[in-house]
Amino acid sequence: MKRGQLRVLLGAAPGVGKTFTMLEEGARLKAEGRDVVVAVVETHDRAATAALTDSLEILPRVVSRHRGVELTELDVAGVIARRPSLALVDELAHTNAPGSRNEKRWQDVLDLLEAGIDVISTVNVQHIESLSDVVEQITGAPQRETIPDAVLRSADQIEVIDLAPQALRDRLAEGNVYPAARIDAALSNYFRLGNLTALRELALLWLADEVESSLKAYRAEHGIDSKWEARERVVVALTGGPEGDTLIKRGARIAARSAGGDLIVVHVSRQDGLAETHPGALASQRALAEKLGGSYHQVMGDDVPRALVEFAKSMNATQLVIGVSRRSRLAAALSGPGIGATVIRESGAIDVHIVSHARAGGQFTLPRVGGALTLQRRLIGLALTIALGPLVTWLLTALRSDDTLTSDVLVYQLLVVVIALVGGIWPALVAAVLSGLTLDYFFVQPIHSVTIDQPLHFIALGLYVVNGLLVSYVVDQAARRSRSAARALAESELLATVAGSVLRGQDALEALVSRTREVFGLTSVRVLADGEVVSESGQPDRDDRITTVPAGSHGSLELRGPTLAATEQRLLGVIATQVDAALERSALRQAADEVAPLAQADQMRTALLAAVGHDLRRPLAAATAAVTGLRSPGVEWSAADRDELLTTASESLDSLATLVTNLLDVSRVQAGVLAVSLAAVDVDDVVLGSLDELGLGPDRVELGLADSLPPALADGVLLQRIVVNLLDNAIRHAPPSTRVRVAASEFGGRVELRVADHGPGISKERRDEVFVPFQRLGDTDNTTGLGLGLALSRGFAEGMGGTLDAEDTPGGGLTMVVSLPVAAGAESSDGGPGSSASPAPEKEPDA
Repeated sequence: MKRGQLRVLLGAAPGVGKTFTMLEEGARLKAEGRDVVVAVVETHDRAATAALTDSLEILPRVVSRHRGVELTELDVAGVIARRPSLALVDELAHTNAPGSRNEKRWQDVLDLLEAGIDVISTVNVQHIESLSDVVEQITGAPQRETIPDAVLRSADQIEVIDLAPQALRDRLAEGNVYPAARIDAALSNYFRLGNLTALRELALLWLADEVESSLKAYRAEHGIDSKWEARERVVVALTGGPEGDTLIKRGARIAARSAGGDLIVVHVSRQDGLAETHPGALASQRALAEKLGGSYHQVMGDDVPRALVEFAKSMNATQLVIGVSRRSRLAAALSGPGIGATVIRESGAIDVHIVSHARAGGQFTLPRVGGALTLQRRLIGLALTIALGPLVTWLLTALRSDDTLTSDVLVYQLLVVVIALVGGIWPALVAAVLSGLTLDYFFVQPIHSVTIDQPLHFIALGLYVVNGLLVSYVVDQAARRSRSAARALAESELLATVAGSVLRGQDALEALVSRTREVFGLTSVRVLADGEVVSESGQPDRDDRITTVPAGSHGSLELRGPTLAATEQRLLGVIATQVDAALERSALRQAADEVAPLAQADQMRTALLAAVGHDLRRPLAAATAAVTGLRSPGVEWSAADRDELLTTASESLDSLATLVTNLLDVSRVQAGVLAVSLAAVDVDDVVLGSLDELGLGPDRVELGLADSLPPALADGVLLQRIVVNLLDNAIRHAPPSTRVRVAASEFGGRVELRVADHGPGISKERRDEVFVPFQRLGDTDNTTGLGLGLALSRGFAEGMGGTLDAEDTPGGGLTMVVSLPVAAGAESSDGGPGSSASPAPEKEPDA
């Protein structure tokens, strides 16, 4: 019997449309003539989902009882006896009731597949066994119902039912996922925007890995070894040297430039074990690679470049990162092309990045201009003079005749030119003089003496020496000008770097000292301002020579290392000028930072005076007028008038006391001296007390307080003031025909209190402004107070270790969310997925 095929619809969270899509697909396939049945489906009372089952045959379930509760499960035997072409089985990770045929529903599905029945099923990403702990970290909700990865990967088709997180929240707010009583708790806990975004990423990445495995299997099956750029895969080759950290970080940056890029780190070990490696360095580099989200591999191979390229091709790599060779130029010249050149030649379509590092042939330094040629070249020239002179003399002496003098002179002339090209003027001068004396002694008559019997020979010998000196002079000047050009280029590069560093702002000093230390070959460079070190590069040595260069009136450069030449002192003057500019910029920035709080305080003071000018004058004027009227001797007041004046005076003084209290409280909050007395507080009591204080009833406020809500760690008096402020604002801005909703729930060890209205709301760009003192966001009604309510409320919340934030109300409006820690010792009741202990059908998360 042919085994059935399994198609799984994978979702990031409940409500994305998995069951709906499964039923739609079943109806479509039935319309095409296939025999389709609904083996088990959970509609969760969603009308649109339930309507799709009308056109499909629904098989009866097995009924059982557990602890007095009637449970229904998939009837595997009944489905096999019915033998449909396709069975629709919802919630693949579901745990069956005790006594069922199988413990898990996915085991039931395997039985249907073995019977030759095709199955379409659904599952959420939180139920994948390898991801359950990650989901718990994200959502705070433990997962008790899981499905092994191997079972899910064995499916013939896996399809992600994707929905944007905000679209899912909108669907939830419209009542298309949960009933109204569960919406607020779901939105504030499991269905937070950040949670949904992370779950969506998990689902897509898990499926991407599954597709990757399928792609590898396909390529292996068909013998395909060429690069397929499905996504960026960066292979970083390590040698075991200290430059490995630099290469790994560069590879990680390359991989991060493309979404979903992979970082793969590999070390190729020679089978003979002769290559020098540092196990400690490899261990730390492996840890770094894993920290950056990469994987570490180690392969064996005598031919390192070929093994590296073969590994990169096997991983379908698109980029290969290797380091610049640490060999010297002489070693590279003697041993031929290195690993880098071979890798580039063999890599084919893989892009190869050769990254420089601190161990790659030394750092950039300014060329020295003291001598045209280096001491090493001059010594080589003298050595050639000593070695080649006697050899040439021996050869010419053996071939000497009366007609060979001219050729002898030319041979010695060639020797002088070669030595001039190698060693410059001084070795060439020595060679010219010695070869002239040698010609006179061995080849000019009379031989074996330093006398010259013909004046013409003397002139020829003199011209010979002059020619040698001229050639050596030309070589020396060419080398000198080449060195000067190289130095000019290096100086230009240095000055460009210095100027660019200053223009970049905050990192200017750090870049300046680092570059200065590098180009001048110093051990350390420090910038001092008024005697204090503000930037430093390198490690000083006690034996270093110290050079101090002034940088403006308050700064200086302290250089430690070799003595610098006069030409380098000129460059240091330019660098010192740039350091002075950077110090001045830093001083101005520091002054601006110091002035900013003063400006902010002045702005607040201005706002305070403007607000106080009206808000305090009004109750003072009303109280003064009432008291003055009562004390007027020529006026007789009736009892009613007298009571009205006393009431006016009392209300005005109460209003004045409230304003003064708020002003004192906001000053305490800003000064950080708010007195807070934390204790376990029943949030329900605080909410009810706030409603009583404001005189609000069920006609204006709807309560949605969760059952068995744990107490919050808070100051009860301050928390009630927060709730009163939030309710007062919400009532003032909500349309009269709507009610303000107050909901409280617990999630992830915190109690959340939400006050939601359906008023005009506040744009995301201006939400932070409502928490600034003396802000009314365009309110022209000065009777509303000084604009301190939300500023005080956030200050109170933060003083209690909580937060106060603003969110959009689904359907329009503003929701203020107070989050406080659960009191120590209180029982937490996470309402996440899989929190139910009974083996009932899988419950969608509501918290």
